[in-house]
Amino acid sequence: MGPVVDVVPTSTEMPASTDVVIIGGGIIGVSTALFLALRGVSVVLLEKGHIAGEQSSRNWGWVRRMGRDPRELPLIVEAFKIWDGMEALVGEDVGFRRTGILYMCDNDKDVAHHQDWLRKADDYALDSRIVTGPELAGLRPGAAKPSHAALYTGSDGRAEPQKAGPAIVRAAIRAGASVLQQCSVRTIETEGGRVSGVVTERGPIRASTVVIAGGAWSSTLCHGLGIRLPQLAVRSSVMRTGPVEGGPEGAAWADGYAYRKRLDGGYTIAEGSSSRHEIVPDSFRYFRDFVPMMLQEWQSFSLRISPDFVGLLGGNQDGLLYERHRVLDPAPDLALLRRAQSRIERAFPVFQGAPIVQRWAGYIDATPDAVPVISTVKSQPGLVIATGFSGHGFGIGPAAGRLTADIVTGDTPLVDPTPFRYERFIDGTRHRPSTGV
Repeated sequence: MGPVVDVVPTSTEMPASTDVVIIGGGIIGVSTALFLALRGVSVVLLEKGHIAGEQSSRNWGWVRRMGRDPRELPLIVEAFKIWDGMEALVGEDVGFRRTGILYMCDNDKDVAHHQDWLRKADDYALDSRIVTGPELAGLRPGAAKPSHAALYTGSDGRAEPQKAGPAIVRAAIRAGASVLQQCSVRTIETEGGRVSGVVTERGPIRASTVVIAGGAWSSTLCHGLGIRLPQLAVRSSVMRTGPVEGGPEGAAWADGYAYRKRLDGGYTIAEGSSSRHEIVPDSFRYFRDFVPMMLQEWQSFSLRISPDFVGLLGGNQDGLLYERHRVLDPAPDLALLRRAQSRIERAFPVFQGAPIVQRWAGYIDATPDAVPVISTVKSQPGLVIATGFSGHGFGIGPAAGRLTADIVTGDTPLVDPTPFRYERFIDGTRHRPSTGV
């Protein structure tokens, strides 16, 4: 069972038409809804389960610029401006704090890797730097032994995933957006060669624009329109502790564990070094697209047959797929989490005996180059895609929603959207991730 998410009121009235339909109530969908509603655009957000029910509430809660693919840096810089003003924007504290993030380095090779990223990020005047010795020790109070070095960004931070999405969508509702939960989209309709609306389990809604912000479901939604969107789901397991006195502030990634201090004094902890892809029909459909990523990440990548494999063979032919899967709630990898717990207890003895309050897992929506799609689709007027954030979506989400709203309305885009264009997957572009981790 996933973490408990703040409750959001749902609309009871089913509108017959609207300007924009957004499919998906994660951080991207709700942010898009807010920025559209603030511009006076009529918008209906449809969520098959509940707001932030999947990866948008199950992620680590990091809000970082450090280690980003250079193509994402302009967008995350803008995202920080929104996070800084988030409490004023939505009228609630979502836990955003600039408490710093560390990427630990075990040797000089790790340091060189992060120095290479620093050179790529030099144009953005970040405060990221390599720290060592007493300064690093001061950033890791209670550590059992000194560390070789770390890449550190003191102005990076954290927020609470179980609060952020609900707070943003409540602000969108106040601004005029209509939000329907437990309402799946069965099909996206077209008329005269362009999008004309959607058919939901409660009936049709006409709209001139449809935004697919469906996370791990986005490729299937696109497939229903004959659009090929290479995307695979990667399972990530997480746990949280009760309050821990004397633990480190902020967040850090190290070999075998990652942590982030929570607003409640506990910690969100993950293994951080391993990813698992569960084989489904799309695994074969998009195998060639993902070969470069798998070769690059082979040491941290594992495969297994999905328990839902047979059930997914038919796709969404009967239109009921999303109603059969209201919330993706995979079982956490307990062995992986036990390993992370053991390693963080060795690194920080203060965690020994800390109560584990909950364990959960979620599905990260990955693209072959680990960069999102935020884009129109030339072959399908009226369709906008905002998906494929590859585990980076929570922190960048508010700015991604703002950029998506810009694309929908035709306003000057927040940043150059070219790196996020959909057509890169069909124009022969070579796809390789480029990150600092």
